[in-house]
Amino acid sequence: MYGGNSLKEVMHSMKKKSTAGTDVSEVNQIQRGKKDSFLTYFKQHKWLYIMLIPGALYFIIFRYIPMGGIVIAFKQYSPFRGIWASPWVGFKQFQLLFTGTDFWLLLKNTLLLSLMNLIFYFPMPIIIALLLNEIKNQIYKRTIQTFIYIPHFVSWVIVASLTFTLFNVTDGAVNGFVKAITGKTINFLGLPQYFRPMIIGQAIWKETGYGTIIFLAALAGVDPNLYEAAKVDGAGRWKIMWHITLPALKSTIIMMLILRVGSILNTGFEQIYLMRNDLNISASEVFDTFVYQRGLINGQYSYSSAAGLFKSIVGLILVLSADRLAKKAGESGIY
Repeated sequence: MYGGNSLKEVMHSMKKKSTAGTDVSEVNQIQRGKKDSFLTYFKQHKWLYIMLIPGALYFIIFRYIPMGGIVIAFKQYSPFRGIWASPWVGFKQFQLLFTGTDFWLLLKNTLLLSLMNLIFYFPMPIIIALLLNEIKNQIYKRTIQTFIYIPHFVSWVIVASLTFTLFNVTDGAVNGFVKAITGKTINFLGLPQYFRPMIIGQAIWKETGYGTIIFLAALAGVDPNLYEAAKVDGAGRWKIMWHITLPALKSTIIMMLILRVGSILNTGFEQIYLMRNDLNISASEVFDTFVYQRGLINGQYSYSSAAGLFKSIVGLILVLSADRLAKKAGESGIY
């Protein structure tokens, strides 16, 4: 009995050792397989990685390396002394920014423009994409798409020139029509109350068509069988749009909304700068134009850098907050 039990114990222990050895070898094989699979994938797609190099270099050289210049927001920067020799002043530039008379005006104008963009411009590409998706004649659909895409490729300089031609007090077509009806003209380009609607109108005209591309791409992935099944069940176009098309766009809309919220303090420098003047400056002075005016025109580099850094930090916080809310609502977010 004793010898038999010993033999069984020895055989059992040998079996455990062999099993353990097999497990270790399998783990090593899996790890080698992962490494081999990545190397194999890299070799098979090496040209894709090579094509990635220019884009990566662009972001490294023009996006990441210049971030080192943020340090001038905490210094009294002088071009003659250089970045590192300029005296360190800590948060003095931020204190000047937040306590200055211009800060609240800048914040109000920037937020109002961004909120108006969010309310009036953001839904327009979604609406146009839904309407284009309902067009069954492909030739007619592509023709309309081409015409609404064209304004995107027109520069803001041309858009501002067209706006001036249409709305100026002297011989503008719009003012000519207003004068024919009311007997007087309206200074659309000079009065502050007309500045924001004009900026939103320009953005809608110029960018709505191009903004539909991403939503049309999302709609292209919807299974046509869903539409057929809904029609068989007796659903009309509005119900199909509400219960199939819009849910298919839900994740895309949330992702674009998160990105839009993150850029709430970015109103677009070129458009605002071209449309601002001394008469409407109370409504047209925003952070983008302020940074340009104080930094490049007046030479207050540290002060304008503090304003730009404040704007970037607020954008980062808003993106992270919106992404967190989207995840809590059951969406995937952007990262």
